[in-house]
Amino acid sequence: MKVALIHDYLNEFGGAERVLLALSEIYPKAPIYTAFYKKKSEAYERFKGKDIRTSWVHKIPFFAGKLHSPLRFLAPWIWGSFSAKGGWEGLLDYDVVISSSSWYVTKGFGVGVEFCYCHTPPRWLYGYKTSVEWRKFWLVRIYGQIVGHFMRQYDYKQAQKVNYFIANSKEVQKRIKKFYRRESKVIYPPARLLLVKRSGLSVKRKDYYLVVSRLVGGKGLRMAIKAINKLGKKLKIVGEAPKSFTAGLKKDLVKLAGNNIEFLGQVSDEKLVELYSKAKGFLALAENEDFGITPVEAMSCGTPVIAFRGGGYMESVVENKTGVFFDEYGVNSLIKAIKKFEKMKFKSQDCVKRAEKFSKERFKKKIREFVEENFSLE
Repeated sequence: MKVALIHDYLNEFGGAERVLLALSEIYPKAPIYTAFYKKKSEAYERFKGKDIRTSWVHKIPFFAGKLHSPLRFLAPWIWGSFSAKGGWEGLLDYDVVISSSSWYVTKGFGVGVEFCYCHTPPRWLYGYKTSVEWRKFWLVRIYGQIVGHFMRQYDYKQAQKVNYFIANSKEVQKRIKKFYRRESKVIYPPARLLLVKRSGLSVKRKDYYLVVSRLVGGKGLRMAIKAINKLGKKLKIVGEAPKSFTAGLKKDLVKLAGNNIEFLGQVSDEKLVELYSKAKGFLALAENEDFGITPVEAMSCGTPVIAFRGGGYMESVVENKTGVFFDEYGVNSLIKAIKKFEKMKFKSQDCVKRAEKFSKERFKKKIREFVEENFSLE
């Protein structure tokens, strides 16, 4: 069984790239086909030792840095060149294609037996909040609506060519059913910190809350800062704005924050474990999160979670056992949840046990079994 992996692009290193890394560990000989990569980016540094094969847009100046988002309508021609008759760098030679798909419509190649690991149908196409609030700019909104109309048709068409869908959560499974009319298998993504945890069981807690997130829109960062300011609590925020973004949002957040709030930027995994382990609680505040791996990371360090009741958070956090939920997406509702949280007692062991459901070993085992079982049926 010859396997090829396909991923949107290699730029930032987030949850989707961690899934790709785990897939490449399952199939170490599999080449990685991608639209483009950005040199010196964290994602490229993680994969540069692999057999990376890029599309024709990789050769376009500034495409990786600035043009890939506004020129996303090129996706049909990008991926079409991968599966064109005659083969693109030998893609037609593979028995199995596993695509890691998010907003770049990376699916429907029509070669081999295709398994699409869907992180989510593209959020920008179906009305979900994205990291960039592009709808507030009227010219961009009109452009996006025009492009989006044709891209939704393309996205649906490509989805019908996939042999088997794998969803990263039940939330995404519902979206696949709603937008593509396709069934899917849920296999949760792997948490990165499970092998360096346990410290949360013995480390003394400190009096601060923690947020781990890129400094982008749609993550509830303003809400967290306003709530913490009103309560007079301490908050540490781990994460940085992507280089392709302007520094505007970060400046706004820093200006909004009081002296009780620290912006730590990017930190090492070892430092992150320490921060998770010592935190009083973790704030998971994205609205309609696809899955959300950071609450799992927090729980793997024994730290309970305060989460918005929506999206994938409801699949990882166990209410009143490993955390609490708040129902209305706003500052006052979050404040009430924090006050409730502080009156409760949570066991670190319960949090760690829950996180183990999302281990890399379990992910790799489930993927291997699902691919081999269904490949044998074709």
